[in-house]
Amino acid sequence: MEQRPPRVPKLAWVEEEEEVLGAAPIEEIAEVVPFEPLQEDAAVDRTQEQDPARGLFRRTAQLVCKFIKRIREEETSTTGTGFRAYSHIFKTKTCAALLDMLVEEGFCSPKQLPAMVRYIHQWLMANQFAEHRLNRALLDLTKEQPADVVMMLLRVAPSCDRAAFTMWNSIMCSPRTAEPVQLILLDVLGSWPEHSMCTSDGDKTGVFVLAATVVMWKILQVPSVPHMVTVYFPHLLVHLLFQVFFSTLDMPEEVDTFWKGCQQQYGLATSPNRFAVRTLKSLLCQMQHEDVVVAMERKCGWDTLLCADTHHYAVGLLAREISRVSIPLCSRIARYLLRLLSTQEPRWELPALAFLVEVLECLNLSEHGANRVLQILSRHLRSECRDRRCLALRALLKLIDDPSMREKMWSLTESLVELLRDADGEIVSMTVMLLSFIFWDKDTLIASPIALQLVEALLPLFDHDNSQVQLLSILLFQALLSLPLEKDEKAQKTHVHQSLLPLFFHCHDENRRVAEASQEMLLCVAQFLQRRDLEKVVRNKKLWKFTECLLADDRSRAAEHVHRALPYLESPQDPLREAAVRFLGIAGRQLRGKKEELQLICEALESMANDISIAVGSLAIQTLYILQAVERARYSIFDSLHDQLCRAWRARPRLLGLGWLRCWSSAES
Repeated sequence: MEQRPPRVPKLAWVEEEEEVLGAAPIEEIAEVVPFEPLQEDAAVDRTQEQDPARGLFRRTAQLVCKFIKRIREEETSTTGTGFRAYSHIFKTKTCAALLDMLVEEGFCSPKQLPAMVRYIHQWLMANQFAEHRLNRALLDLTKEQPADVVMMLLRVAPSCDRAAFTMWNSIMCSPRTAEPVQLILLDVLGSWPEHSMCTSDGDKTGVFVLAATVVMWKILQVPSVPHMVTVYFPHLLVHLLFQVFFSTLDMPEEVDTFWKGCQQQYGLATSPNRFAVRTLKSLLCQMQHEDVVVAMERKCGWDTLLCADTHHYAVGLLAREISRVSIPLCSRIARYLLRLLSTQEPRWELPALAFLVEVLECLNLSEHGANRVLQILSRHLRSECRDRRCLALRALLKLIDDPSMREKMWSLTESLVELLRDADGEIVSMTVMLLSFIFWDKDTLIASPIALQLVEALLPLFDHDNSQVQLLSILLFQALLSLPLEKDEKAQKTHVHQSLLPLFFHCHDENRRVAEASQEMLLCVAQFLQRRDLEKVVRNKKLWKFTECLLADDRSRAAEHVHRALPYLESPQDPLREAAVRFLGIAGRQLRGKKEELQLICEALESMANDISIAVGSLAIQTLYILQAVERARYSIFDSLHDQLCRAWRARPRLLGLGWLRCWSSAES
């Protein structure tokens, strides 16, 4: 009779054998038991070499003999009465033993592995009290292909039924399989809403990330948590926070349908994001951090975590609470977040950054780590999200105490200068403070383009609504003038000259600290510009003479100064409006004969007649009358000559310095 060449048994073949064994008479099976395995001698080996088909048949026969021997041993050791008395369970144990032996003997190809995982799950579902029977086969399969086993289990039993939990518990508690399985689960937990991975049988069906969350929740309910959960606790905490955030933002219809099934199975009267929070609480409690859970509850942190707009605030609160109980744990979490933020573009960047900012002090930043942190923060400084910019600035302010970090932050100067133009007062305030720390080193040579950009960006901040921003910008401006410039000092003086008028007005500021800083800064600017006349006026605190000195030096700039003074007429502070009115009155007398500029001043003063302050309104009316009277009066040739002589006399020191008079006198002789 022609023999069919044996082939690798498949799942269908296993089921066929079950039916045959179940239908065969017990006597026939018992008669096969005494069969002994073939002897392995040299003759047989030679025959095997000569006839490959006979060698394959011999190996298959050996497998069958071993299988029958194992069945006999297990049945007799379990029952003590042989097969006949327990024929009703023979089929069940035979299937388990056959599958076990197929895995052990290596008769399972990679493409069959997902089907065998499915079969193990079905067998455990049908045999409630035989959980341990296929442990060895399951562990062998998992060790060989952990990704296939994890993905297949999540596909077959996404809600983690009894049989699936038995399988998860077995592979998570085994030193052979726990770590690779935990890493794959973490990979699944880091995706939303599905994680797709092609298994060995070509199946690319995605698995719901919430299915992995359910697995972790069930594992955390057992009294003895697997060791790998402790080892990867920081990673699990981060990914569960991912789940809270993503399930709050977005809940696809298919995921919602899956979750309703889980609710019915386990009686979970909760939403997916609340379930993720419950799992997170269980994780913290299992790791002996009940104090963190209680503190978050007391401060309404868990409820805040469930709102997308406030999620990052709650993450920051959680970071602070964890840092109070375990700095090493915070360091581990921060290192993991740093790695995630460096290697990819996660959608969870804002909460991750919020956590990182709170635990930066726990990190021991090496050279490589410092560069990585600055790279991440630099990216967020340019973000369109206001909260990201704020968090990045807070992180930089925490790192500024380190001199080495301060030196590295020079690379961020350009981005920080851009932030000085931000509309948010808090961002501008932190930026000015950070720049002040960066430029604190007086010996640092600053590049002229950066210096000019800073001067231009700081000037508008003198008039900022926030007095803190005003004060910080004035102090930074003062520090900037004391730094050595690489080149283009002439261009810098041109920009610095524009600060004279704003500083003069803010010498009258109602905020005493701003007024004092403005007066001190005005003196520094006068010295920087080598204006001894202005320096003398400011030093003697005779500010009423400042306008005359400023305008008398160069009447060609009088119109320019007038345009810069007009906005101060709308200042909410009475002293600044009053100073602006006085300035316009003096400027108007300097602009006699220039109808356009005078008309502009008169219209501005006329609009101030109904000022909320009676004193300011009266001063504006008086100044307007004086200017109109002066304009109507005849401007004689003697007045013109007098003005020219006065200007020439004031310019005398500069002319002497240039040697003009010496040249003129020698020409006369």
